[in-house]
Amino acid sequence: MIQIEDDILTRCQGGDKAAFRWVVQTYQRMLFSLALKMLADEEEAKDVVQDTFVRAWTAIRNYNPQQPFASWLYTIASRLCLNRLKAVKKVAALPEDMTVLRQFASDDDNQRILENSEWVAIVRILAEGLSEKQRLVFTLCQLEGLSSEEAEQITGMDARQIKSNLYVARQTIRKRLKDLGYEED
Repeated sequence: MIQIEDDILTRCQGGDKAAFRWVVQTYQRMLFSLALKMLADEEEAKDVVQDTFVRAWTAIRNYNPQQPFASWLYTIASRLCLNRLKAVKKVAALPEDMTVLRQFASDDDNQRILENSEWVAIVRILAEGLSEKQRLVFTLCQLEGLSSEEAEQITGMDARQIKSNLYVARQTIRKRLKDLGYEED
């Protein structure tokens, strides 16, 4: 995760908008990545990022420097994502999403960078059937590469809950891939 300098945070807590602008520029891609993978909707993801920074700015004075700043931002963003997932009906995979997944799975270029629309299609397909918590833990640990400890801190779940949700999410996604013909028995 990205480390932020203490003086930038101190300046932000003192109301320095230029310092907070640096924070936004530094963390917006990380938060957008999380939100896009969680919500499978580019516009919703952009809204969550914006809302995250608004909430962070209004609560920056309450930020505890003992907690990693990136984890604090992830916590805000993940809660906003969960709230949106609860408020919206389940996003069903579209027929064109299947085409995107097939193209991605057959692409030999491992260095290929996914476009946002491709991520959305793949997430819709693979995340079908996951609960919000399973989706969040899978996104944080598998897609964002965070440790279980960081996921615990962000989600407020204990180690057992993280492990359980991650296990079920992996099994569900493995089954989806198998059903789609992308994973051997």
